[in-house]
Amino acid sequence: MTTSTSTTKTLPAWLQAAPFTAVFVLFFLVPLALIAMVSFWNFNEYELLPGFSLRNYFAIFEGCGALNERGDLCVTLATYLSTLKFCLLVWAITLVVGFAVAYFLAFHVKSSGMQTALFVLCTVPFWTSNVIRMISWVPLLGRNGLVNQGLMATGLVHEPVEWLLFSDFSVVLAFVHLYTMFMIVPIFNSMMRIDRSLLEAASDSGASGWQTLWNVVVPLCKTGILIGSIFVITIVMGDFVTIGVMGGQQIASVGKIIQVQTSYLQFPLAAANAVILLAVVLMIIWGLTRLVDIRKEL
Repeated sequence: MTTSTSTTKTLPAWLQAAPFTAVFVLFFLVPLALIAMVSFWNFNEYELLPGFSLRNYFAIFEGCGALNERGDLCVTLATYLSTLKFCLLVWAITLVVGFAVAYFLAFHVKSSGMQTALFVLCTVPFWTSNVIRMISWVPLLGRNGLVNQGLMATGLVHEPVEWLLFSDFSVVLAFVHLYTMFMIVPIFNSMMRIDRSLLEAASDSGASGWQTLWNVVVPLCKTGILIGSIFVITIVMGDFVTIGVMGGQQIASVGKIIQVQTSYLQFPLAAANAVILLAVVLMIIWGLTRLVDIRKEL
């Protein structure tokens, strides 16, 4: 045992990191490089034409220099705005819900066993497929679903509410249902690291509960908030299954466009869209990391 330990300690740092670096390069950098390369290729109805051309990028932004005849934005900008709208709404709702749940688990549940039980309870929806969880909303929100039947039975409405399903509302609801856990986990982890004596000191200084929350808890949780925000934003920006199912195939998103282009074998055009989407997501993440230095906080 001693010999093995001493041998490990004598290995150069670069050699110890080599396996992880190889995995990172093989499964992350190489696929990204291939996507970037294909985005510059040409294609026709029958084959891909390797080469270098900006045709795909020009095609994506064609007509985006001005409004069209009806005064609307081009398809690309309108689609990105729609995707960003969903991203912002889902981020805000999951942040509020995730913070509230994490705060309750961290500060109001005293027993560690009960904390673990409730935390596991939050993960129960993840034991099933995303598609199953989405489809489960259909019999609830549909025109003849339980929600509409309940509203009509109580006399609150006289005819079924149409916007409950296959609408922006249902898409946001499904996103929040699917991805709130990605916000709860990092925030809860940050809260569990807070020294409880700081809360007692704030209380002894005469701070109210809201003042303690805003001036002590929130600043000490900003790393968890940032990590959860990155998770939610990156997933929502690239999601196409949720928008397709819950939007009734009527709502556009960048991920949906890429999926459709891929299904029509327009791989270079889909790759160009993927590169642009990646650039937008990276800019958002870069902006978030300017607010909090994750390496310093961790």
